[in-house]
Amino acid sequence: MNPQRESLEFDVVIVGAGPSGLGAAIRLRQLAAAAGQELSVCVVDKGAEVGAHILSGAVFEPRALNELIPDWRDKGAPLDTPAKEDRFLYLTGSRSLRLPTPPQMHNEGNFIISLGALCRWLGEQAAEAGVEVFPGFAVAEVLYDDAGRVRGVATGDMGIGKDGEPTHNFTPGVELLARQTIFAEGCRGSLTRALFERFDLRKGVEPQTYGIGIKELWEIDPAKSQPGLILHTVGWPLDHSTYGGSFLYHLSDNLVSVGFVVGLDYTNPHLSPFEEFQRYKTHPAIRAHLEGGRRISYGARAISEGGFQSIPKLTFPGGLLVGDAAGFLNAPKIKGSHTAMKSGMVAAEAVFEHLAGGANADEVTAYPEKLRQSWLWDELYTARNIRPGFRWGLLPGIAHAALDTYVFRGRAPWTLGHHEDHASLKPADAMPKIAYPKPDGVLTFDRLSSVYLSNTNHEENQPAHLRLKDAGVPIRVNLERYAAPETRYCPAGVYEIVREGAEPRLQINAQNCVHCKTCDIKDPTQNIVWTVPEGGGGPNYPGM
Repeated sequence: MNPQRESLEFDVVIVGAGPSGLGAAIRLRQLAAAAGQELSVCVVDKGAEVGAHILSGAVFEPRALNELIPDWRDKGAPLDTPAKEDRFLYLTGSRSLRLPTPPQMHNEGNFIISLGALCRWLGEQAAEAGVEVFPGFAVAEVLYDDAGRVRGVATGDMGIGKDGEPTHNFTPGVELLARQTIFAEGCRGSLTRALFERFDLRKGVEPQTYGIGIKELWEIDPAKSQPGLILHTVGWPLDHSTYGGSFLYHLSDNLVSVGFVVGLDYTNPHLSPFEEFQRYKTHPAIRAHLEGGRRISYGARAISEGGFQSIPKLTFPGGLLVGDAAGFLNAPKIKGSHTAMKSGMVAAEAVFEHLAGGANADEVTAYPEKLRQSWLWDELYTARNIRPGFRWGLLPGIAHAALDTYVFRGRAPWTLGHHEDHASLKPADAMPKIAYPKPDGVLTFDRLSSVYLSNTNHEENQPAHLRLKDAGVPIRVNLERYAAPETRYCPAGVYEIVREGAEPRLQINAQNCVHCKTCDIKDPTQNIVWTVPEGGGGPNYPGM
């Protein structure tokens, strides 16, 4: 124990206040109340408030919520825009072709929501159930006992200057000790990455593959508002070898959620996911929804697309993984919140039984077995081959998806594999350059004005949370071989090549970071390491 740190003890500590973490917390307290037992549960989150760092499309399937809180309507859950119509378009440069909507993308019974608003509501339900909810504290370290078992986590010290020395505002972190620790920090969490390495949790499974999702929230002309309309596209502006597509959802109150996802296994280092998104909005089929409106918010987030075959070992002594930390997103459905919530609920049931039996830091081995018996496991299994089928390109991928869906019904006698996204880039001089149009400031925008709308803020006098293993690699490898791809794959303008005299250098504008984790994933030599900044820093997505 660090003698400067205060320590707090709980039965269960949960890292991350998203659907999985809050779902686990609420379910734990429900089980304790039903059994007449005391069970202390703490949820800690790095966002300034619950929901601050939550970003999703989002069309929400309420299946897990129906199980967790059956009377959610009476309790005022913010699910107020029922899905009414699905459209699926193939785009060319100037035209659109309506395609049959794949069965996985049928949304009858679902809702178009702000996932951040739902998480804030879940946080209120958790607090009412007796959960201690601590937003604004970034967990920076996993704590282990002498036998190497997880014994809890520690929040980062506050008030450390850029020079690494304590300032007059220094406050030591807090140790949160637990009989079991549930890691629910979402896609590519820094603690989860460390746990993967320490306990070799990815041994024997396929590499995780990722996408970057970039989203804007628009207030549109009331005459164009169609609450409940769900529109997805494939095709332009991406070429057929690059996996990706778009979403456009009409909410109530004249709001439209519009976004673009690019698979991070793309090969052309000249590609910019942010610029592709801006270009997409100029298509006549999309422009028609947005013209006359105004953009009111912006954000970006990496998502785990690997699915069933990329699920790691989920338990280790003293802890377990839930939600997108484990990769439970259903990519063909373009949904992961319901599966994340369900995984948290199943984890809670396994942990409660484990602790009720008197065990403390042993592995909760019942958790993966309970998952295999749940609808979540079957849903991910039957969807497992669709995302990797697009390695052959868009049209073959669509044909394979139809074969897998309609003929094999998700139960083909094979399972396709994945590859590591960071290894997919080809040398810049072997790939075509892409000329992106300048933003017009009305429909299309630049990165810096976009970051402003994400409400991103970091304490400036702190060590950079984006770290380089080797300071020479960005110039010696990334610039020379790949034309500095970090200046394009980052959606927030964090990375910049500055030329002072004859020597270029990489400048890291860490204060712009929206915590999407793309750099940690896509950097070709895995030289960039994303770590948590001071708690409360980063974006604040009020309506996203």
